[in-house]
Amino acid sequence: MIDWLRRAAVTPDADPVIEIDGRVVPVAIRRHPRARQMTLRIKPDGSAIAITIPRWGRQEEALAFARSRCDWLARQLASATVPQDLHDGDSVLFRGESLRIEWSSRSPRTPRLAGDRLQCGGPADHLTTRVQRWLEREALALLADDLAHYCALAGLAPPELRLARAQRRWGSCSSKGTVRINWRLVQAPDHVRRSVVAHEVAHLVHFDHSPQFHQCLSELFGEGLDEAELWLKQHGRTLYARFG
Repeated sequence: MIDWLRRAAVTPDADPVIEIDGRVVPVAIRRHPRARQMTLRIKPDGSAIAITIPRWGRQEEALAFARSRCDWLARQLASATVPQDLHDGDSVLFRGESLRIEWSSRSPRTPRLAGDRLQCGGPADHLTTRVQRWLEREALALLADDLAHYCALAGLAPPELRLARAQRRWGSCSSKGTVRINWRLVQAPDHVRRSVVAHEVAHLVHFDHSPQFHQCLSELFGEGLDEAELWLKQHGRTLYARFG
């Protein structure tokens, strides 16, 4: 529960903090020109609370809103994932399946997939970084194929693709056509990753969430869209468990 609320005393513009079940958590308040109401979220690792408010909103109202959701915040903090370094014998998710880390000082530094194992070498204290880079390279290759596939169905040339590292957003499409997809989706089942790519390709056709957009997305992805979206809602947080 929220026991008390205080503001940093040294700098007036510092982010306020909230104590939840004895834990002090920073609160970042951001004004958004298109926001029509306040939205509240907590970072997957529980390191901060983020509140988005309309441009005319007041900080006091945002903090009151957070206080009114104290029970929800406490539950979210309790389930927050705190990334931990990888060691020999640990596991990581790859395309919906668990890979066992098999580290040896005699193995090559670049991770290598061997069935349900990921063989790794190099310094043990940098293992997490090397595994993440391997996952990002695999993500880029898979996502490029996904993007080319759905763009072909939509009759479009594949746009520029970039990996995203956002804490909550799975994909985005800029007005210039650049598509960004969260690299962590390489850990999810293939149909979940592809649903996000199809979503952004549909935005290349309809830059909104109109009925025409949803019709386009449905035609691009086919059956199973609801199941993929439900998987992300139920399990998306687990994709941050190892790498934050």
